[in-house]
Amino acid sequence: MATVAVRAPAKSAAGTPPRTRRRKWTGWAFAAPFVLLFLVFSALPVLASLVMSVTDLRSTDLRHPLAVNFTGLDNYIRLFSDELFLRSALNTVVFVVVGVPLTMVIALAAANGLNSGLIRFRALFRVGFYLPVVTSIVAVAVVWRFLLDPEVGLVDNLLRLIGVDGPNWLADTSTAMPSLIVMTAWRNFGTMMVIFLAALQSIPADLYEAATLDGAGRWQQFRNVTLPLLRPTLLFGAVYTGIGYLQVFEEPFVMTQGGPLSSTLSVSYHIYNQFGFGNYGYASAASYVLFVAIVALSVLQFRLLRERD
Repeated sequence: MATVAVRAPAKSAAGTPPRTRRRKWTGWAFAAPFVLLFLVFSALPVLASLVMSVTDLRSTDLRHPLAVNFTGLDNYIRLFSDELFLRSALNTVVFVVVGVPLTMVIALAAANGLNSGLIRFRALFRVGFYLPVVTSIVAVAVVWRFLLDPEVGLVDNLLRLIGVDGPNWLADTSTAMPSLIVMTAWRNFGTMMVIFLAALQSIPADLYEAATLDGAGRWQQFRNVTLPLLRPTLLFGAVYTGIGYLQVFEEPFVMTQGGPLSSTLSVSYHIYNQFGFGNYGYASAASYVLFVAIVALSVLQFRLLRERD
């Protein structure tokens, strides 16, 4: 019986077959544009801002950036003794603590209503609920600013029809932040509504039938069947929404400019102002404090909402 000799693939001096090497270099050639853009426009600025946060770099030092002084953690220490930064941090915490649960509750309620089949023209409602998400945040904020205007705004004019004098929503320290939170929740709940709706539709109907046979009502089914199975989706929504709300900027920038009396000044807006003032080192340090806060919030949410046996 004749035997057929099989030639092993030729290897280069380094021991790698030429075809494998060609594939490797082809892969790197396709990835090179993205890698280059990532290094130049993402990794390098992040590294530069980290270096800036431990220096006293200001706008007047841009001509001689190597002549700046190394200050170590002085910028970070200054942050926590700066009353304006502490006020912006407290405002951001309130915005997140109130805004994230409010957005999630509205989104889950809307998704549950659409999934129940009790609402007619569901496609129309889906589009209507999601439309603010794809609308420019600046346009939405401008419209809401007019709606809340004490003279010509629709909200106060409707209140006058029932004999109630509405406040100056965006110029009163007690109502400015709640107004921003309500507007932000209204604009953003559409995204989570779509995600919750997909998650609800993936729950097997057999589970609800079994719960019904066991005598469970709608609330018991929601608490004991729906919520446990939505835990991964709730985790995603909390992390996604929390990261976005910690970086809130456009809403106070357009509607209140951080006022009145800095009651709506967010950390991101404060960082923006410091960059505008030319305090680059100080602003970079504040950016990294915000980054640490985002990581800490995400870790906390993973611990609270992760799946349990």
